[in-house]
Amino acid sequence: MAKVKKQVKSAKQEEISGVERLGLRVSSMINHPVAQAQRWVTIHRLDTDGDREWEEVMGLLSETDGIDMTFNDDESVTLRWEPQAEDDRVLEVDDAFAIEEPAPF
Repeated sequence: MAKVKKQVKSAKQEEISGVERLGLRVSSMINHPVAQAQRWVTIHRLDTDGDREWEEVMGLLSETDGIDMTFNDDESVTLRWEPQAEDDRVLEVDDAFAIEEPAPF
């Protein structure tokens, strides 16, 4: 009995908000290799996307530099972006992966 309650409790703690769910879906679509190659993606609003969540995520996207948004008649949104110049790209390197000594072989 205690095990069942524990499982129900941990399941409730793992739920994410509608904004987070929509944000993850949009992020996944933007980061998809095909979208990255063509530098555009169309995001369709699902029945499960609430008005508040949709407006919040679209507002965040509209504030992002380098993204051109087109609101389509079918309530979808097409995002377009230009590739970053080589000089503008930020490369993050974790110190744990820094090469300190050449390989012995």
